[in-house]
Amino acid sequence: MANGGPVEHGFPHLETVRAAVTALYKRLSYDTVHTFETSVAPVDVAFCDQDDLYLGAQRVARELVRHYRLPDARMIISFREMTHAASVELAAGPEYFIELNDRFRTHRRDIGAALAHEVMHVYLHRLGLSFAGTRDNEILTDTATTYLGAGWLLLDAYREDAASSQKLGYLTPEEFGYVLAKRSLAFGDAPETWFTSAQAYTAYTKGLARARADEQQPPLTAAGWAGRRRYAKERREAQQRGLGGTASGAAYVFSTEGSVLRVTFPCPTCHQRIRVPVRGRVRARCALCHTVMDCDT
Repeated sequence: MANGGPVEHGFPHLETVRAAVTALYKRLSYDTVHTFETSVAPVDVAFCDQDDLYLGAQRVARELVRHYRLPDARMIISFREMTHAASVELAAGPEYFIELNDRFRTHRRDIGAALAHEVMHVYLHRLGLSFAGTRDNEILTDTATTYLGAGWLLLDAYREDAASSQKLGYLTPEEFGYVLAKRSLAFGDAPETWFTSAQAYTAYTKGLARARADEQQPPLTAAGWAGRRRYAKERREAQQRGLGGTASGAAYVFSTEGSVLRVTFPCPTCHQRIRVPVRGRVRARCALCHTVMDCDT
């Protein structure tokens, strides 16, 4: 939790974020991911200064348990001084003990954001889904929280001005915006209508631009002129050499199987690698997230 200190910006964890989205689809399946098409509603996690601290925190935790479909899980909430925003004890259940930073006693509107992340830890623990290392595992948790409909709370908790700053989670604000945008493009959400933080809205727009750029990379037909020209040049070179690879560092890679040239590229929705033959206009379908893509290979 950045509390008055510097807030990291940009997309330094983007590859891990994309791997986390792929892992979610692989572990949950397309059908299960799409049961989370409805996000946590602001009214269901609202928390004002007049609410009882402990009863209010328990109410919000129950709502998140309901959203993540963990009916037999009970969250026991307490507060103490600590460096991080919160922590959870991942035991066998059904009771899980969550500790929240004492700061939330007086910043109650952000309790939902902290709990969204911690309850997701429980959800992933029960799934048996994790990444190696604390950093990557926390990025997975932030990404899953956001992609499954509760992470807009984490981005909305981001506030920064000349005198102070606050950010929850391991992702940068722009990376939270990116995952929210990926969710919005996949499910038709409009999370920008829920933000109370102006800085959160700005970060979302930057993330949205990056997410839309995923849909405009060759060999997709939506790719821009420069990308299409580079792709055509490297395709021609691959055909002449009879070898695979790519010289530009682009996300796509050419390969050969016998006399057939193929191109492999990431799905713009789930980032699973897709391989299709190089033969002009084709329509490809991602087996993982069911996205249908028009390509000019």
